[in-house]
Parts: sequence; structure tokens; C-alpha cells
Amino acid sequence: MLNVANVITANTAGQINRRTFLGGAAGLGMAGLSALNLHSLLAAEAVPARKPVWQIGCYTRAFDQFDYPVALDAMSEAGFKYVGLMTTNTKGWVMIKTTTPIEEVRAMHREARKRGLEVLSVFGDFSVTDSLEAGIRGLKQLIDDAAVCECPHLMLGGTSDEKLYSLYYKTIAECCDYAAARGVGLSIKPHGGQNATGPQCRKAIELVGKKNFGLWYDPGNVFYYSDGKLDPVADAATVDGLVVGMSVKDFRPPKEVLVNIGEGKVDFPAVFARLKQGGFTRGPLLVECLARGSLESVTAAARKARQFLERLAGQKG
Repeated sequence: MLNVANVITANTAGQINRRTFLGGAAGLGMAGLSALNLHSLLAAEAVPARKPVWQIGCYTRAFDQFDYPVALDAMSEAGFKYVGLMTTNTKGWVMIKTTTPIEEVRAMHREARKRGLEVLSVFGDFSVTDSLEAGIRGLKQLIDDAAVCECPHLMLGGTSDEKLYSLYYKTIAECCDYAAARGVGLSIKPHGGQNATGPQCRKAIELVGKKNFGLWYDPGNVFYYSDGKLDPVADAATVDGLVVGMSVKDFRPPKEVLVNIGEGKVDFPAVFARLKQGGFTRGPLLVECLARGSLESVTAAARKARQFLERLAGQKG
């Protein structure tokens, strides 16, 4: 009698080799085939590894007092598998701009992948001060940059200029289909100005009216831009059905977000529970800010933040 376990494990990569399986299964007889469920076993070849329900990662901003390759090393050491490209210790601060050469974007992606980090979010922004056409060109460039990084989320900052409000979101609306075709979702976050709160973000998202445009929630910013007056637990109740990701950021009065996770005013369990109640039941949870310090101290804080989020999400690794 053929040893089925040997057939199933014949491929050293852990996947079933179709020819090996069919050759071995021929000797099993109908009863053996029925027990194995031939269709299910063969289909296993085509099923890619699934991501965890919650993708717990870290933005480069948490380490942006250092060169970004150093930041990536530290994130890997802290146990993260996902990274968000946001800021670094250069004069320009933001890593990917509409003017960033594509070779530099490719290099960022390579550096992340070398360390086993998957780019899950890119932060970028574009200008509409010149014209709608120029805004579209800029946003499409950022979308292309995210695609180069194999990144499914491009997070935008919104606009604080009331005169440019309609043009800014018209630009996003014009680019949503292009982004979807490239496998990139667009989002804004609570970021001051005209998108400082959940209701303001909802207004912008509904104005665009595209499925590919959502909200990247940021509880620390809700506190920050309200001078500590608006609790994100209450604000989270206004964003049901909008949230696609979360910047994990704490807050300490009077106005500080460079705070280690769990050491400030944000009640993360309550915020997380309310967002889940509103439909955010899977997706990215990326640490954005930590307290400044030595590389060793920031790395230790990052590791603690990862462990905190794993407990919060009920998920290990």
C-alpha cells in the first residue's frame, strides 16, 4: 500500500507536486481517493500563503532620526514583518515624493525586502496649486511608486486649504480607478485642517465616492489636532464602514505624539474595539511614532509595541 503521507510531503517546499501525487494516487484505489479528496489536495498547489488577519508593522517615522536602512534593520530586529515608508533623516523628511526618482523608490523597496519586510503602506502627498492636471500627474506618480514597492496602500495627508478642498478631492476621484488597476488603495487620515476628525474625513470620503478611497485611522492625531479635547474612542464611532488601516500613535498633553505606545492618553483597547464594531475587522496596524532616544531604546520600544498589538489583536506574530 502506498504511504499517502510520503506522497503529500514529496515536494520539499511543502507544496504538493501534481505529477508526484497523480503517479502515486493511481495505486490507491477508489476508497483511498475518496478519503484523500483529490480535488482539495490538487487545489492546494494554487493557494498562496495567507496574510494574518492583522498585519502588524511599523512606519519608518518611528526611527526617522536615523538613516532609513538603519531603521529597517531595527524594525526587523524588533520582530516586524511589515513596514510603512514615511519619513527619514534627510532634508526632505518624507521618503517618497512626486519628485523622487524611480531608481530611489526601487532601492527603498529592495532594502526592505532584503530584510524580510513587506511594504504595506506608503505615505505621500501631492499638490493641486497649479492645476487639476498637474495634481493628477503627481498623484499618479505616487500610485506608480507604491506599485513599484508592491504596496497595497497609499496614505495621503489631505489639505488644510479651504480654497483647494474641492480640487484636492476631485483629483483623488480622478485617480481612484487608475490606482485600483495598479492594485493600490487610497486613503486619508485625521491630519488637521479639513480632515482632523472622523466626521470631516467622512465628508471627504463621501465627496470622492469611490470604493478605492477610505480612511487610515489615527487616534493620536485625533487628540493632537483637538488639543486633547476629542477622545478618539468617541470619534471612532463616527467612522463606521470607512477604515482600511490604522496608524498606531499615542498622545500626551499638551501636544506630543512622540510617545511610546501605551504610555499616553489613547485607550487603544477601547479604540480598537469600537473600530472593529464599525467594520474594521482585519487589516494593517502600523506603529507610526515612538519616543525619541538611542537606537537601542527605540528598538526596544518598537518590540514592546509589536507585542502590545499582538495581544490586543489576539494574534501572535
